Order: sequence, then structure tokens, then C-alpha cells
Amino acid sequence: MIEEIKPLGVYTTEETKNVLRISDSTIKRLLKKGLIRANKVGGQYRILGKEILRLVSPEIEEEAIKTYLKVKDKVVNKISKW
Repeated sequence: MIEEIKPLGVYTTEETKNVLRISDSTIKRLLKKGLIRANKVGGQYRILGKEILRLVSPEIEEEAIKTYLKVKDKVVNKISKW
């Protein structure tokens, strides 16, 4: 059971379904309509935590974006020094 959704965490459709407490058909519908953005890896969807948080609380999306950009800047700076 997931206690906390991490914005940069990667979740399966099963984990997302359990966190949101929705049915299989609902998660499929959300993915098909693009209401949850996901990437397919090895034939299975992977969903970023920020997508789950965006559904639950749109205000959290802004905070997740800030966190992502900070991490991205650190990585870019580290790589550019190579």
C-alpha cells in the first residue's frame, strides 16, 4: 500500500488504481481520454506521481513542476561539467 505519492515517483496502473480507489474500467478510460498522462514501458503503462497528484489536487501540480525543474537543473548542471 502506498502511503505517500511522490511527485517524481513512477507508478503502475494497478498502484494508481489502488491509490485513487477506482475500477479497472475507470483507469482505462482516464488513460484513453488522456486525463492521466502515461508512458508505455514493456507493454505496460507507467504513471508519474505528479499525474496522480494533479487529478487529486491541481494545486499540487505546480509544486511538483517546481520540484521537477529543480532536479532537472541539478542534472543538467552536473552533466554539463563532464
